[in-house]
Amino acid sequence: MSKIAKLTLLCILFVYGTAAVAQIDTPQPSPAGSVYSKVGLTDVTVDYFRPGVKGRKIFGEGDSYLQPYGVLWRTGANSGTKVTFSTEVTVAGTKVPAGEYLIFSTPGKSEWTVSLYKDLSIGGNVNGYDAANEVVKTTVKAIKLSEPVERLTFNISDISEDNSKAAIQMSWADASFKLPIEVSFVEDVIKAIEKQTKVNPVVYVQAANFYFSQNTELDKALEYMNMYLAVGENSKQFWNVHTKAKIQAALGKKKEAIATAKESMETAKASGNDFGYVKRNQDLIDSLK
Repeated sequence: MSKIAKLTLLCILFVYGTAAVAQIDTPQPSPAGSVYSKVGLTDVTVDYFRPGVKGRKIFGEGDSYLQPYGVLWRTGANSGTKVTFSTEVTVAGTKVPAGEYLIFSTPGKSEWTVSLYKDLSIGGNVNGYDAANEVVKTTVKAIKLSEPVERLTFNISDISEDNSKAAIQMSWADASFKLPIEVSFVEDVIKAIEKQTKVNPVVYVQAANFYFSQNTELDKALEYMNMYLAVGENSKQFWNVHTKAKIQAALGKKKEAIATAKESMETAKASGNDFGYVKRNQDLIDSLK
């Protein structure tokens, strides 16, 4: 083969090879989405694909609906929806190890059946669903939305004040459901407190605040707060003295709590900027009389 022929062949192969691997990035009909939140000390992430309503009937009774009642659904588009937990959680009363799970669901008029599925390899293939791979299967209330949601949306909602509970919420078209989750972190924090207070006295006030916020180990909370306030000029921190008064009140030590609140109030008045702690202390004193 001549040099010219070889060169021509190489050019042809280059052109066809480039054409074979070249891709054009275009918007997807069901774009990828992700939602994340920390619940307690647990990272919760939902990765999914977001189909649109596009004028279609989505949930209802019969074959005229895209996703009929009573039919298993991948709870999204494409390869389905995946939830990831960084620690063990409790889902609808069932312990679930840390890890990744697919979310499958079956819609209904008054309730949905929702399951977490451990075999990620099936993706959104409902035909490959095997009940043996269910980690959780539960029923939840069907929520009727007053305002329709055009694109499938997941949220991590209803995070409780103490950060121990939340819900994974799916909303699409006129329907929604919430899958309840619970996390446990108190024991882990207590272990960390016991470890850190041995090397860092500043942790004492953090520990006291944590115990008080969780309404647990209140005697220890008071002990730690006293240890912290006894160091250096810490007793002038009227906000922490106020917390001590609240701990004493929670323990039923009303007389001591009132005396501590008065101490905090006087220090706050002398500070030049009480950040509202004069009133907070007075309110606490009034509540204990």
